[in-house]
Amino acid sequence: MFDTWENIRKSMPLIHHITNYVTVNDVANMTLACGASPIMADDVNEAAEITQLAAGLCLNIGTLNQHTIPAMLSAARRSGALGHPVVLDPVGAGATALRTQTALDILQTGSVTCVRGNISEIKTLVHGTGHTQGVDAAAVDSVTEKNLASSCEFAKQAAHRLGTIVAITGAIDLAADAKKCYIIRNGHAEMSRITGTGCQCSALVAACIAANLAKPLEAAATAVMAMGFAGEMAHRKLLPGEGNATYRNRIIDTICHLGAEDLRKGARYEIC
Repeated sequence: MFDTWENIRKSMPLIHHITNYVTVNDVANMTLACGASPIMADDVNEAAEITQLAAGLCLNIGTLNQHTIPAMLSAARRSGALGHPVVLDPVGAGATALRTQTALDILQTGSVTCVRGNISEIKTLVHGTGHTQGVDAAAVDSVTEKNLASSCEFAKQAAHRLGTIVAITGAIDLAADAKKCYIIRNGHAEMSRITGTGCQCSALVAACIAANLAKPLEAAATAVMAMGFAGEMAHRKLLPGEGNATYRNRIIDTICHLGAEDLRKGARYEIC
C-alpha cells in the first residue's frame, strides 16, 4: 500500500489548485514537499487550459467568490473530460447556502474523485444538513470510539451517495469507498490550532491519487495517514517556546523527508 507514497516522487504530478487565499502558500509548499508540483490558476479564462496540462485538480471552497466559482466548474468539467482526478474540499459546506450549493454543483459535474472534509461538511453534502460551525465540524458530529461503527457505515454510504471516495478527517480519520473504510488514528490534537492543515491534507490527497490512478482509495488513505503522522512527528520536535507557526513549518518539513518505510512503520490504521 505504501508504494503509493513513493509513486508521488517517482511521477512528480503537476496539481492544479483553485484554493483559498488564507492557505494558498502552505498548500503550494505542501505539494512541493510531497514530491509533486503545484500550479495555482483561478481565472475562468485559463482554468480549463491550465488543468488540461495538470495530472490532477484540487478545488477548495474556503474563500469563494463570484470569480472563482465559474473557474472551479470549468476546471472540474475539463478534468472530468480528460479523466484526471479531482479532489473537492468543501470548506464550510453547511455554513452558508453559497458554499453548500457550490460544492453540490461541483459534485454534479460528475468529475470528483474524492471529497476530503470534516464530518459536518460531508453530512451536509449527503443529507442536506450538518452542524458546521464556521469552517469547523461541530462536536455533535465528531467521529469517536463510541460511534465508530456507525461512522464507518456512514462513510461508505456517503461514498456511494456522492459517487466518490470520501476522506473524513478529525480526531479519528476515515477514508472510504462504498465497500471499504480505512480507520486512521494518526494525528495530534494541536493540528487543529494551525490554519490550513485540512487544506494541506487535501493537497496531499490530490497528489497521491494523481500518482496512483489505479488505486484511488488506497492513495487517499495513505495521504491522510501521512498528514496525521507528520503532525505527530513534528509535534515531538517542538522546542520550548515554539508555537503553532513553527509547528506548521515542521509538519511541512516532515512531509518533505517522509519515506514510505517511515510511513509504513508509523501508520496506525484498520479496515472495516
